[in-house]
Amino acid sequence: MDPNPKSFPILSYVMSRLPRIASFKAGQTHLGDHDIEQPPHVDVDVELVGRMPRLQHPALLASMAAVIADVAQTRSVLRALGDRPDHEAVDASRARIAEIDADLSQQLGEIVTASCPQGTDPLQWRDEMAEREAECRARAEREKVALRAVVQLDEMHEAYGRLLRDAEERLVKMYRSAAEGSEAVGVGEGKEGPAVVQEEGEGEGVNEEVIRILQEGSGNRLERVDLSGRQLRHLPEAFGKLRGLVSLNLSNNLLEAIPDAISGLECLEELRLSSNSLLSLPDSIGLLMNLKILDVSGNKLKSLPDSISRCRSLMEFDASYNELTYLPTNIGFELQNLEKLWIHLNKIRSLPTSVCDMRSLRLLDAHFNELRGLPYDIGKLTNLEILNLSSNFSDLQELPATFGDLISLRELDLSNNQIHALPDTFGRLDKLTKLNLDQNPLVMPPSEVVTQGVEAVKDYMAKRWLDILLEEEGKSMAEETSPAQVGWLTRGTSWLTNWVSGVSGGVAEYLGAGQRPSRDPYFDQQLLFMGWCQHDSEFSDKWKEITLTHEHFWFIC
Repeated sequence: MDPNPKSFPILSYVMSRLPRIASFKAGQTHLGDHDIEQPPHVDVDVELVGRMPRLQHPALLASMAAVIADVAQTRSVLRALGDRPDHEAVDASRARIAEIDADLSQQLGEIVTASCPQGTDPLQWRDEMAEREAECRARAEREKVALRAVVQLDEMHEAYGRLLRDAEERLVKMYRSAAEGSEAVGVGEGKEGPAVVQEEGEGEGVNEEVIRILQEGSGNRLERVDLSGRQLRHLPEAFGKLRGLVSLNLSNNLLEAIPDAISGLECLEELRLSSNSLLSLPDSIGLLMNLKILDVSGNKLKSLPDSISRCRSLMEFDASYNELTYLPTNIGFELQNLEKLWIHLNKIRSLPTSVCDMRSLRLLDAHFNELRGLPYDIGKLTNLEILNLSSNFSDLQELPATFGDLISLRELDLSNNQIHALPDTFGRLDKLTKLNLDQNPLVMPPSEVVTQGVEAVKDYMAKRWLDILLEEEGKSMAEETSPAQVGWLTRGTSWLTNWVSGVSGGVAEYLGAGQRPSRDPYFDQQLLFMGWCQHDSEFSDKWKEITLTHEHFWFIC
């Protein structure tokens, strides 16, 4: 509920000191333990106070507190109501409300078009129809109460977000006015809030900082620039001339676009654009051939440019907290060096098959999307160590059979989905040490196995996989010894019998000087085999094939 210090630094600072500010406004002259400049149990944002030292002035803080009274009140209400519901629940509630309204319209239409039966008093009939209409409306309203509560809670959280942004802008104006020595902030007795601040000079301090940076970097001396949290609304085209720039941080600003001139940053390796208001990225971003880290999280991106696939040096890419519905088709074919990919909290329904070619990928976080499945060749990601597919809810119902080929997987989160069975190859994930299967209607493995932990699940699925292999091996051997193939084994039986008898007798006579000892069945069997191999080369080949198959079968066991 509290504002994010990175997105709303001044607002967060002021709200964390509201109890102390209230004590000051109440007329305490000796604050003692209630010193708002150093409140207990609150870590002072050294970096923020270093940039804005007047934030420690009690009078300025008191006026700022009066401005954000509505924010504090809304926060208290939302704390009582609870966290923001997920988009799936909100969408489902809206859809159900629409269904209820449609059913109600149909019922009311039937009531209106119904004709009065013969022999019935028209006045009584109208009263009955009116009562029936009231019952239909009341029933519909009762059913919509809980659904509307979900939608309204989501709308309140959305409005709260807008309120935070507006409050931060007001506080920025107040601070600038106070820093310039104007009378915009009323701290005298009887004044409850600030006077109106002119907007014409807004951003002048920030622009001066930008100009200074451009001047310093004109000689290619500047390698790193950090302009995060400066309330920037516009990035000058001249930034593209800082050709020696290696790292650029523009996060936590108000940027809605990035100029095409950014392609001139040919040495850039790290670009952070998180927590802005970006609606799109320029196509020229694909010209940043040395870019290794790209963070565009927390924006309003609905798609990524196809050219982003040409950033072949990219190793870490964060596109989470946006409105993406898909990824570029060829993104995986080009980004062969990508090791970490964050795309959670979007609206992505499927991953392109090219993702399976990201052979260097070690982390993939795609939770809170609308994934309906994974590409069949996902098993090609043999270096993948961490995979988060949680909270795709009713969309994700199964995993491909190649899932067991993710031999490096250590951490897997599949919670809050609709998976009924793990793939039969799951037991091959030998390195898996962390597994979350909560909130799934799992049948395979059964719940009593899941509750025993990851090792129990792996053992169960490994035994199941072995049973499947043995069953298939048995079927294969049965087919090789079927009656159609056994026929050739029986031909020439009388000839073999006579041949074995003759050889056995001859050997016995030779060894025993004419005495015939008792027959040795094993010796006869070996003679039978030798004779058949000499008599029929086809038998010899078949026997070798069966022997190899038999040895392979016991090797698996």
